Amino acid sequence: MVLALTVCGLVVALVVVGLFVFGLRRRLIQRSGGTFDCSLRWDVREKGDPSGKGWSYGVARYNGDRVEWYRVFSYAPRPRRVLERAAIEVEGRRAAEGEEELALLSDAIILTCLHRGTRLELAMSEDALTGFLAWLEAAPPGQRVNVA
Repeated sequence: MVLALTVCGLVVALVVVGLFVFGLRRRLIQRSGGTFDCSLRWDVREKGDPSGKGWSYGVARYNGDRVEWYRVFSYAPRPRRVLERAAIEVEGRRAAEGEEELALLSDAIILTCLHRGTRLELAMSEDALTGFLAWLEAAPPGQRVNVA
């Protein structure tokens, strides 16, 4: 009986510590500001694929001329993807449709981009999209930026 209570107590403690570390990691990512919720689908084969497959929920952070994207459900201290402003080419935008509406946050707008030859899609709110496009267009003089 004592052993069972000890094991249950350890399991509960591990779950609490795990949740605390998730929250602490997100807080550290957001500490410097310039963050927004952003889902990512990397290496998309077809344009406008409405299946909900391949989307990962995350947090993106502006860091100079880069956007660092972190998975939400991860303990990794480093970003999963880094997108350089000069290498991003915006191909278009669209609303979520079909199964995507279930996989993404409500009212998400999907931005289709090319980054160093890899097609990717970013899903974010209207406000985050406005900020992202403004950030892209605010490139220093001499940098080529392609915004559709």
